[in-house]
Amino acid sequence: MAVLSIAVFMSSLDLFIVNLAFPSIAEDYAGVGLGELSWILNAYTIVFAAVLIPAGRWADQVGRRRALVAGLAVFTAGSLLCGLAPGVGWLVAARMVQAIGAGVMVPASLSLLLAVVPVEQRARALGSWSALGALGAALGPVIGGGLVEIGWRWVFWVNLPVGVVAILLALRLVPESRDDARRVRPDLLGALFLALAVGSVAGALVMAPDWGWASAGFGGLLLAAALCTGVLVLRSSRHPAPVLEPGLFRSRAFAGAGAASVLYYAGFGAFLLHTVEFLTGVWQYSPLQAGLAIAPGPLMVLPFARLVAPRLIPLLGGVGRVAALGCGVGAVAQLLWLTLLQAEPAYLTHLLPVQLLGGAAVGLAIPSLLGAGSVGMPAARLGTGSGVLNMARQVGTVLGVAGLVAALGAPAADPLTPFRYGILVIITLFVAAGAVCLAVLARPVQSTPVAAAFQHDRPREAA
Repeated sequence: MAVLSIAVFMSSLDLFIVNLAFPSIAEDYAGVGLGELSWILNAYTIVFAAVLIPAGRWADQVGRRRALVAGLAVFTAGSLLCGLAPGVGWLVAARMVQAIGAGVMVPASLSLLLAVVPVEQRARALGSWSALGALGAALGPVIGGGLVEIGWRWVFWVNLPVGVVAILLALRLVPESRDDARRVRPDLLGALFLALAVGSVAGALVMAPDWGWASAGFGGLLLAAALCTGVLVLRSSRHPAPVLEPGLFRSRAFAGAGAASVLYYAGFGAFLLHTVEFLTGVWQYSPLQAGLAIAPGPLMVLPFARLVAPRLIPLLGGVGRVAALGCGVGAVAQLLWLTLLQAEPAYLTHLLPVQLLGGAAVGLAIPSLLGAGSVGMPAARLGTGSGVLNMARQVGTVLGVAGLVAALGAPAADPLTPFRYGILVIITLFVAAGAVCLAVLARPVQSTPVAAAFQHDRPREAA
């Protein structure tokens, strides 16, 4: 469990660890703005999302432990290249290498967990795995802030010893698992169209403030995204090993969890970047100060994911309702931040309560969304299904970050106005995610197998 959690923690950590390195990277590479820097984050996330499904299917076929080790090796090598990058273009390319490794190791990690952990122990394992992924994302700015004080390249080099240790532990401790059914080549071309579709939407949102929302460039990118999406859907309906497997989406719970995850992670990704940009740009915090200011939020994730969320499932009548509660609490936290936002630093009375409430929301929402999506997932499709769920998370993150960059780039006389726009975007996304949870995932505990599995068994019941 610990080894498998390292993989998801590292991949999520690197999704947001670069946020606090943006000012230092901009100093090294003169003339680079937030829109260009956002591609250091977006390129990683887009490639990550595109690789997840083919990699999950490949892991099912060649062996999930073998895929995990391969992903860890590529991710570690990409981290080394990121730290050596001589320019922004090279850094973005190295981040794509990192993303390929992350996209291989994450579905392999989750499918190994679901395949080898006994059903009666899956509650703790699944909750811990998903919570550590959320914790990694939330801790990214915290750890990044400390490492930037040494040098921004250490944001990437810190992965080298962890990656090597994880590979050795995986080879020694993790049992092999695979699907012995007929082997089919994954749809790599479909994965390319997925990356182009998501990248086109992200590019349109990032460039809209400069090009104009009614410009030909903005409309052209959206049209390209629509065409790529159409081709992807068509290929998925015909390919024997599609990126989006239609059979999985026949499950109401799986499809609903995927849709809610896209919306929630869009808000989550925008929330993290918004906090970093506000602290460093308005309150003028150093990277280390900003990281420490964010830290209380991530500390709330594990207790709420492991202790509070499982106990709320029987009280609220289903894991979907717990997910909806997490989305609602996240929206309330952002509404509080909207009312307290001011140019003068006031951390204890203004930001700290928002961070604590937001961290609790993450602990309630993310494990519950993963649990709801795991209902009815067939054993032979553990890698593929987990890849789809994680893909939804990454697609949401890309769109959320791109939307926030567009909001922050809006011209305004008051420097706080763009940040208010950003908060409104985040609130809208959290509310929409909660609405999907209530409409699709809110089911009684008795009819939701994963909801029962999520609960902690009392000792005598386990015995």
